[in-house]
Amino acid sequence: MARKHPKHGPYEDHAQEDDQVPSVAPCWLCGRPLGKAIVWHHPVPKSRGGRDVVPMHPICQQTLTANFTNSELQRHALDVDAILAAPNMRKFVDWVAKKDPDFNASPSKKQR
Repeated sequence: MARKHPKHGPYEDHAQEDDQVPSVAPCWLCGRPLGKAIVWHHPVPKSRGGRDVVPMHPICQQTLTANFTNSELQRHALDVDAILAAPNMRKFVDWVAKKDPDFNASPSKKQR
């Protein structure tokens, strides 16, 4: 049977304003501020023993996995500069730098 009165006092509405977005670091790959969609990516794949996660835009994560194999990602680990040394990735980051944080597009075919 339901209680007539709440056990710990009246219910308080703790609604947050929509303008308050929790502070998250910028995208790990491109450095742009993150939009509404955030992907928590394992720079070293879980299948290769990776435990750390970094915040990324979905398009950045899709492009990263389209251009690198798990073995290559394991070798680069958390070194963004080594990943950006690849011409395809540098070209992508330069292109996406001008886009809105919530911009999304379908990734190109895998370049492996």
